[in-house]
Amino acid sequence: MNITSQHVATLHFVLTNTDDEALDDSRQRAEPLEYLHGHDNLLPGLERALEGRQPGEQLSVTLVAADAYGERDEALVRQVGRQSFPVPDLEPGMCFQTPGEAGPQIVTVVAVDADSVTIDTNHPLAGQTLTWQLEVLDVRPATRAELAKGHPLPPGVEASAVEDRKVL
Repeated sequence: MNITSQHVATLHFVLTNTDDEALDDSRQRAEPLEYLHGHDNLLPGLERALEGRQPGEQLSVTLVAADAYGERDEALVRQVGRQSFPVPDLEPGMCFQTPGEAGPQIVTVVAVDADSVTIDTNHPLAGQTLTWQLEVLDVRPATRAELAKGHPLPPGVEASAVEDRKVL
């Protein structure tokens, strides 16, 4: 079975930057990555590269910053009041998830002083060319419940546990 829209693909991957530094490795986790193809669960460039692939295939995909997490935007580095962070031991490099205009966003602390905190709301991988080494482990049709939710569900979750609605 090939990876196409409305199929769940299971992958192992290693993500590296241009210095060949491993940034993420699915084999270091308890489970490989599962995603619902065609539902914006991956970067568009990765989905295009995986389209039509089948179990056992391995591939390498390199995306420039603009096609991955975007170019860095220095306007997204700004100061906010120290009271915005109730963490007592706030340090540069710490990351937080906060609500953003387009949904949750990651905020990285750049600098801290008594009255203010300099934050960076660029994606932590913005501005980087990234390479994924991918191995397709499995491909299966998505369940009705997964299509309704827009992402894979844990094994054993029945369609009745999801709001019953027609999915085309």
